[in-house]
Amino acid sequence: QVQLVESGGGLVQAGGSLRLSCAASGLTFSNYAMGWFRQAPGKERKFVAAINWSGGNTYYVDSVKGRFTISRDNAKNTVYLQMNSLKPEDTAIYYCAADSRKKVLIIPTISERFGSWGQGTQVTVSS
Repeated sequence: QVQLVESGGGLVQAGGSLRLSCAASGLTFSNYAMGWFRQAPGKERKFVAAINWSGGNTYYVDSVKGRFTISRDNAKNTVYLQMNSLKPEDTAIYYCAADSRKKVLIIPTISERFGSWGQGTQVTVSS
């Protein structure tokens, strides 16, 4: 079955950087768009960024544009989220997810489109 394992979370001061990784197995990774979501304490899980199956297209929520970069290495079955200029409001559990459909033209941004999820990694940004 599909397994997604996130890593790279931690505690960082405001203005700092972290790089999250998500290693995928159990699927032909290069066929699927991948996404990152986050869930802050007491709030719903929300979309952060997504990348299409080839890596040629990306999409971000407005609040992270210019600060976060999603990328993928299909040879390593891994998707990354580089997070710069972190703010306390970025504090959340970050989840990676795999699209449920192969090689779609439109990057998915809603959680219902993603069929497989990782266990999450905690990111805490102190002020």
